[in-house]
Amino acid sequence: MSSDNEQSAEPEGGAPEQLALIRETVRKANVPRAKPRTWRGAALAKELPVARVLVNKGVLHLDQYFDYAVPEELDAEAQPGVRVRVRFGAGGRNVRAGRREGGGLIDGFLIERRAESDYQGALAALAYVVSPEPVLGPELLALSRAVADRYAGSLADVLQLAVPPRNGRAESKPSPEPLPPPPAPSAGSWERYEQGPAFLRALAEGEAPRAVWTALPGPHWPQEIARAVAATLASGRGALVVVPDGRSAGRVDAALTEVLGAGRHALLTADSGPEKRYREWLAVRRGSVRAVVGTRAAMFAPVADLGLVAVWDDGDSSHSDDNAPFPHVREVLELRAAHGRCAFLLGGTNCTVEAAQLVESGWALPLRADREQLRIAAPLIRTVGDGELARDGAARAARLPSLAWQTVRDGLRSGPVLVQVPRRGYAPRLACERCRELARCRHCAGPLEAPDERDLNCAWCGRAETAWHCVACGANRLRAQIVGARRTAEELGRAFPAVPVRTSGRDHILDSVPDVPALVVSTPGAEPVAEGGYAAALLLDGWAMVGRPDLRAGEEALRRWTAAASLVRGQQEGGTVVIVAEPTLRPVQALVRWDPVGHARRELAERAELGFPPVSRMASVTGPPEALAAFLAAAELPSEAEVLGPVPAPRTEPGRPRRPWEAPVGESWERALLRVPPGSGAALAAALKTAQAARMARGNGDPVRIRVDPPDIG
Repeated sequence: MSSDNEQSAEPEGGAPEQLALIRETVRKANVPRAKPRTWRGAALAKELPVARVLVNKGVLHLDQYFDYAVPEELDAEAQPGVRVRVRFGAGGRNVRAGRREGGGLIDGFLIERRAESDYQGALAALAYVVSPEPVLGPELLALSRAVADRYAGSLADVLQLAVPPRNGRAESKPSPEPLPPPPAPSAGSWERYEQGPAFLRALAEGEAPRAVWTALPGPHWPQEIARAVAATLASGRGALVVVPDGRSAGRVDAALTEVLGAGRHALLTADSGPEKRYREWLAVRRGSVRAVVGTRAAMFAPVADLGLVAVWDDGDSSHSDDNAPFPHVREVLELRAAHGRCAFLLGGTNCTVEAAQLVESGWALPLRADREQLRIAAPLIRTVGDGELARDGAARAARLPSLAWQTVRDGLRSGPVLVQVPRRGYAPRLACERCRELARCRHCAGPLEAPDERDLNCAWCGRAETAWHCVACGANRLRAQIVGARRTAEELGRAFPAVPVRTSGRDHILDSVPDVPALVVSTPGAEPVAEGGYAAALLLDGWAMVGRPDLRAGEEALRRWTAAASLVRGQQEGGTVVIVAEPTLRPVQALVRWDPVGHARRELAERAELGFPPVSRMASVTGPPEALAAFLAAAELPSEAEVLGPVPAPRTEPGRPRRPWEAPVGESWERALLRVPPGSGAALAAALKTAQAARMARGNGDPVRIRVDPPDIG
């Protein structure tokens, strides 16, 4: 109240007395009033007065439901699935009038309403309902619990990934009315695959086929995914498609609009912004839209009556979440297909070892084209090995072989030419100098490394190797060298001064380039799409990609190469790809034959023999040496578990974001790998979760990070 108002009120001498009289009357009435902080004295709901709540505490020892009392005034809004705010952490001693009070406000989800509580003490009341919009349904809750158990994480952490943050403006707007199912589409380019039309018919008839799809190279895969979605919608069911990045999502989005028309699908990507993305998510949750395409977070999209889940390019690292508990899109969609009894489609121009295992086990069937269709769609693949580089004068002078020069020159006459350059920072893996067989530890078959360029050590178990020799040819000399990629890219620009040079990489990624002569230099995964396809492509420094210190190095190199080569015109249109890598390397041979499935099957057989994932289940435990040793000693691991290590964990480079498996800047952490045979993965995850929960309950300060089925194990 301002001073002017006070002065104007003073002459009316009765005003203060009237106000005091009103307050006294209210006090004498003794009417219980609902107080949002504690709801002290407020009546409870007459039916189901107990709310079971999941609080947003992502710590394992609190991974459970907590019971709260439901005030009568919140009875209508406090329904299962809504967001609520509750008091948490008050303790059992702060009880007044039979109601627990105190504690800090925290977000949560109301899981269910009950008639009575299993807890014998006093219950705190719900503070308030954030929104009456039910965002957590039974299907999403069951899926999130299954994901949390598989990855030794907490349900609250999974729901942080599954349910987007609330946006009040988006929530206040109604979603459009759902459209009727579209007609079943024609097979279109699915005719190129022997089982393609039958797969679409099965979807349109309401069946649930499971397929591992090795897509032909070329620009048709977004339209083929769109037709699979349309066939599913025609059966009256929903469909979900997850792609690795926003560029791929945009291509599938355009294809769905072309096949289905507007208003039948939702696009869920981070590029949409929080309001638009939440509005699209709500349309899916409310049943207005039954088809979804999106990036990683869309794997939890609450599609009604789900009939198809599809993932494109499952080997891309973007499909693995960097937030606890680090779920992978492929595994989550497998859970959805199994629990929801819906169709499953895993597609890509390459084939991962996990995809080959799905086919090998009979869980899914192969879906691919015959060799005749492949010869029409694939470009010509030519190789340049080290021997040719040594004999080639042009290569010695310019770091580029004559064959590559000629291919670029010929390609620029009819269109753009793609040049794929490996990223900087690839540390090559050691291999036999004579036959290029990878150098592995004799104890655990892990990769060997030489941090000081003298002593050999295993990157997994840390054992020293003093008398290494190649198991394939008997030689005892190792190789670890690469050709400088930056200099070769510079030489290309100097060699063709009249041709524009465009770059696409981490800082600036191009979506597409026009069908005009140009050199497009790109890092793996950032290749733009050329209108009409590239006339030619150069894949430089293949050894740098195959020689990375990673179990998946060969598989990843082949995936990068096939992705780039798929953007090149077919051989009948003159498309040519030159790869600068030793022709004897297995991934190079698979690229020349365009046989990613054969490469994956051979990799799977070798991993089964050596006990590598995905045949075995593996977990990574990282932390300070003392904390890691204490954790491993306390964990009740399965009897068949094998502990590899510990070894020094990678350190975060200053100025670069820290990855989950790296030690903080300036700290020295260690990493241990835990390996169990098939069938023991659930027991391993449960043991790790129990040990971590006990550690957190005791309040041990040093962090220990757990990652089940890590994508990078060295």
